[in-house]
Amino acid sequence: MVDQARMTALANEPLVVIGAPTSAFKGTWRELRDVFRQREMLGMLIRRDLKARYKDSALGFVWTLVRPLTQLMIYYFVMGKILGSSRAIDNFAIYVFTGLTAYTLFSEIVAGSTGSIVGNSGLIKKVYVPREVFPLASVGAALVNFLIQFAILIAATVVLGVFPWHEGLIYLIPSLLVILVYGAAIGLVLSALNVYLRDVQFVIDVGLMVLLWASPIVYSYSMVVAELKVQWLLAIYTNNPLTLSVLGLQNAIWIHPTPVDYPPHLMMRLGIALVIGLFCLLGAQRVFSRLQGNFAQEL
Repeated sequence: MVDQARMTALANEPLVVIGAPTSAFKGTWRELRDVFRQREMLGMLIRRDLKARYKDSALGFVWTLVRPLTQLMIYYFVMGKILGSSRAIDNFAIYVFTGLTAYTLFSEIVAGSTGSIVGNSGLIKKVYVPREVFPLASVGAALVNFLIQFAILIAATVVLGVFPWHEGLIYLIPSLLVILVYGAAIGLVLSALNVYLRDVQFVIDVGLMVLLWASPIVYSYSMVVAELKVQWLLAIYTNNPLTLSVLGLQNAIWIHPTPVDYPPHLMMRLGIALVIGLFCLLGAQRVFSRLQGNFAQEL
């Protein structure tokens, strides 16, 4: 009787066609509603990702801080003291950690999202849930880790007497939004592509490593302006969304007694990047929607 009731309930469920062609607006709106209905599951997946990362670990979430703090110490002593970068950059430790915090948020979103569909293959093959919840869970988990690192960063500014209570704080929210929007857009597309081509996750690891050094984290933007004489290359470098976000966060958090050159109209650049990023996110969702039809078979 129990099995019969279960089969009857399943038979009454509406048929969901995955990856069916539809208009961009209607399809996106429908799938956003599906994700919203599964918000409790999204929260559960975020908590699961956070717990699984440090399962059976004695220190637990403390490990969230170990890697960036280790990077901070390496860059501070090697780049700052031995190679002398700290002589050209005021409050070098805060400068580096601010950039690392922004970069870590972006890299965790992209890397986590890329493997999210393949990593949840067992669940995807058994039941229907909006597939978008898996990359979004990676975004949520990365955001939690970011908040922990950001709290450490603010604590460091208090300890060093350089708490950023100034007008530059207006750059904080736009910079974070740009990182979240572009990270989610890239993560959605890569999570779908990784189902069909498993090399994607390895390419992303290399790409993120290159992106770390292609962002003004351990060196200043002024150094790039002084050394990069080709204007169109400088424009590409400057208008890279991650570069803009790092510069925006540095403008918000990093206190520097000596004047520092930032790109002109930085807030406007962040606003334009955010608008473009929202369109990219819409396009990424449509690409994901088209590719998800064969997820179960490919997995």
